[in-house]
Amino acid sequence: MSPTQTQVTPDVLALDAERATAEIVDRLREIVGRELKRKGAVVGVSGGIDSSVTAGLCARAFGPDRTLALLMPEADSDPDTLELSRSVADAFDIPTVVEDITPILEATRCYERRDEAVRSVIPQFGEGWKFKIVLPSVLGTDAYRLFTLVAQPPEGETVEARLPAAAYLTIVASTNFKQRTRKMLEYFHADRLNFAVAGTPNRLEYDQGFFVKLGDGAADLKPIAHLYKSQVYQLAAHLGVPERVRERPPTTDTYSLSQTQDEFYFSVPYEAMDLCLYGRNHGIEPAAIAPAIGLEAADVQRIYDDIDQKRRTTRYLHLPPQLVAPVPEVHD
Repeated sequence: MSPTQTQVTPDVLALDAERATAEIVDRLREIVGRELKRKGAVVGVSGGIDSSVTAGLCARAFGPDRTLALLMPEADSDPDTLELSRSVADAFDIPTVVEDITPILEATRCYERRDEAVRSVIPQFGEGWKFKIVLPSVLGTDAYRLFTLVAQPPEGETVEARLPAAAYLTIVASTNFKQRTRKMLEYFHADRLNFAVAGTPNRLEYDQGFFVKLGDGAADLKPIAHLYKSQVYQLAAHLGVPERVRERPPTTDTYSLSQTQDEFYFSVPYEAMDLCLYGRNHGIEPAAIAPAIGLEAADVQRIYDDIDQKRRTTRYLHLPPQLVAPVPEVHD
């Protein structure tokens, strides 16, 4: 460890929640009212911590009557999702609209295309089966990591198989219909109300490309993209997000089998990932981070390397449409 670097503790991410809330609320009013010329905000509420905090911030910024919680379940949604989403809207006295997106997904053959890709790997996959895709942990090995398909029949043991690139890409492309359909509906309601669309990514998701381009990555403003996930939880307690939501493990709520975000993408729990991302952003040596998260310095370095890799491979998600020649902007 460098003599100039002391060990980092989770306290480094502690917020003055009241001050942070006030700053975000002031900025939201400025962006929506003065820059976007809109009257309020639409938030797609999923029952997770990020959308709940975003909804709470918008309710404070614009008032409950100028904040709309859009609830958009589908066939693979967790049974608790709708109830938790309603509890968030109730906590902030926000009006809700429920849009079951299952018929749209069926019409686009989302489930059909996805299931065909799953059957190319596990031929017996059929009616009543559930599945998810899992990425091995980055810890303890420098081996190249490949996704595994985990499927469960209505009765019997789970089946696992290595997921070839073509099947993986098709499954992800198919399930991306879900995020893009939800965003389409968010903009419908925003357009009819003259509201803005508030996105819900936290700093981990925004930095590491854990979003769908023109799906959940699309928004007019992103109120919590500068906050680490643990900071979002701090704001949740301050704002009064229901306890059940605050205690719910972060999930993708995309696949029919229950799946945590670290299983699918981050490899380690958000508390550890937050500190590693903070360390990477501030040039802190792995040995100064490792004790706070109970890992060896070598594993923190692996997480650092994974952060860098994800930044490279998901850079295109952040890019606007590319022009082949400059087009000067002209404003009155």
